Amino acid sequence: MSDNSEAVDISPDKKNLDFILDIPLQVTVELGRTKLLVRDILQLNQGSVVELTKLAGEPLDIFVNSKLVARGEAVVVSEKFGVRLVDIVSPNERVEKVL
Repeated sequence: MSDNSEAVDISPDKKNLDFILDIPLQVTVELGRTKLLVRDILQLNQGSVVELTKLAGEPLDIFVNSKLVARGEAVVVSEKFGVRLVDIVSPNERVEKVL
């Protein structure tokens, strides 16, 4: 019988959780939306401005696998855009969005 004092007893629940932690998810941050006619799309060129439905300063929507999970504000981190979470969507609100 070998003595392995470094062996750690990992509970079955921990093993199950570790299994799902490596599943990749698509995270999308939405600045806003709009609808345009094909005519308007064809007239877009460099420098064109597309007006969105969200107001300046309004929180950005954060989706995980196309489901709204939070809202946040845009930040810059090391010259890259990021988003600071300011509100986590409640499970009840998520259900209301589906209905």
